Amino acid sequence: MNYEENLKNLKDQLDRLKNMKYKSEARLEQLNSQKKEILTEIEKLGIKPEDLEIEITNLKNEIEKLFDEANNLMPRLWYFGSKRTWFKIKWT
Repeated sequence: MNYEENLKNLKDQLDRLKNMKYKSEARLEQLNSQKKEILTEIEKLGIKPEDLEIEITNLKNEIEKLFDEANNLMPRLWYFGSKRTWFKIKWT
């Protein structure tokens, strides 16, 4: 490999790295903008960003509680035998 070819390869590599740097900087700017928008939306909902994990846990617990309540309100159906007889059982 001669010096000119080696220099050309280095220049090409430098150009590719510069291009990657510019793309990465643009992506970082876009992500920071999205982060700012998300934090603004969270604050509009009355939630502090540092309390977000606690709020998520509380919402998950509330969803589980509501599913449990809905399941408890549903009548139970049981299938017995080959006569395809269904029985409705109300749990009290």
